[in-house]
Amino acid sequence: MRRGWMLLLTVLLTLALAACGGGGGNDGGSGGNGGNAQSSEGGSSGNAPGNSAGKSDSGAKDPEPVTLRMAWWGSQPRHDYTLQVIEMYQQKYPHVKIEPEYANFDDYWKKLAPQAAANDLPDIIQMDISYLSQYGGKGQLEDLTPYLGTIINTDHISENAISGGKLGDQLYGFNIGVNTIQFQYDPELLKKLGIEKPDENWTWDDYYALAGKAKEAGLYFDSGFRPEVFFGYYLRTKGQHLYSPDGTSLGYDDDQLFIDFFAPLAKLAQDGDTPTPDVKAQIKGLEDDLLVKGQQVGVWQWTNQFVGLQQVANRPLEMAHMPGPNREQGLYLKPSMYFSISKNSKHKEEAAKFIDFWVNDIEANKLIKGDRGVPVNSQVIEAVKPTLDPALIKVFDYVAWAQENSSPMDPPDPNGAAEIIALFKEITEAMDFGKLSPEDAAKRFREEANAILARNK
Repeated sequence: MRRGWMLLLTVLLTLALAACGGGGGNDGGSGGNGGNAQSSEGGSSGNAPGNSAGKSDSGAKDPEPVTLRMAWWGSQPRHDYTLQVIEMYQQKYPHVKIEPEYANFDDYWKKLAPQAAANDLPDIIQMDISYLSQYGGKGQLEDLTPYLGTIINTDHISENAISGGKLGDQLYGFNIGVNTIQFQYDPELLKKLGIEKPDENWTWDDYYALAGKAKEAGLYFDSGFRPEVFFGYYLRTKGQHLYSPDGTSLGYDDDQLFIDFFAPLAKLAQDGDTPTPDVKAQIKGLEDDLLVKGQQVGVWQWTNQFVGLQQVANRPLEMAHMPGPNREQGLYLKPSMYFSISKNSKHKEEAAKFIDFWVNDIEANKLIKGDRGVPVNSQVIEAVKPTLDPALIKVFDYVAWAQENSSPMDPPDPNGAAEIIALFKEITEAMDFGKLSPEDAAKRFREEANAILARNK
């Protein structure tokens, strides 16, 4: 009798254990979303096999703990929401810990260079088009092509948006947003110069004349131009390009183009209508920006920077087009930035899953709000735009306008572009201080830039 009871207990225990081990323990798995953008509240944002959101079937082990380093540049508002997105991701995937590394733009690259030299790059790297060739060409970035459609969902992302991160056949950066260049200004300060807003079709001569009134009004007009961006735009309006198609030399032959662009800008700095380099060197972040302080009318920058600038300035700002003529020929849509994965990362798939989350998750993008460019996922745009404040809607609408009033962008900057940016900085500062004539600057720039680019032959 006793043996019978023991046998019965054994059978019951076996059945109970089988029931506990059944395949119902998925607490957030792959989600089966069919490729659609997803809310953070509902499963995976991608269609990756083996998605790491907890246990997927009976007997599956908890994912091994993973630590990813993630680096980016930006202002304080960008840092704040990026940390929120990271926290959202970590809550969804508790086995992942992301360690942030961030700085302003200039300090970011100064920090990244020695990390690259030591083969110690972060797992996820915010990458700029000017540096993509430098890091990708040296074999320091992972080719992301194998992750497309498997881990990074691209169902609602155009091929044009993706291809902007390619060098040859290798995808070294995943485009996380698009933007374009424009003039952003304080309308109340502009009124002190006697106009309500720049003319819709203003020219470079209109700009020089207007900016030349700034000192008299007790203001700076702008803080100058990033040469590699805006001289590149100017060359495009003339049917020329900053770099040759193969990246082995400059793309323009006539140095008068350099002189015509930079000579008036140097004069504005020397006349006190724009700040000299020593004044600009004191600007370490948006909080120090002269427009934010009410000392400057406007800035020339990317559309994705508009909202952050207005937030810190805490007053309404407006947008104006780039000067012409031939604005449509010069203007282009650019990947605002990329996410790249270090070639030396030990957790490449986990890094790719985070990129998928960033570009496809709707709730995450309600925090991002287009700060890194208008989203590349069309479903995310549709879902997020109704939630945006007026300043963000301006940005989304302006990029939509630019899409119809621009030309295809140039290829990613060639290897050596970072050195050329440094050369631009050195030469333009010398011109602004009156230590180097535009003519001599044009000659020196050509000689030294071509020597840098010749290494690509």
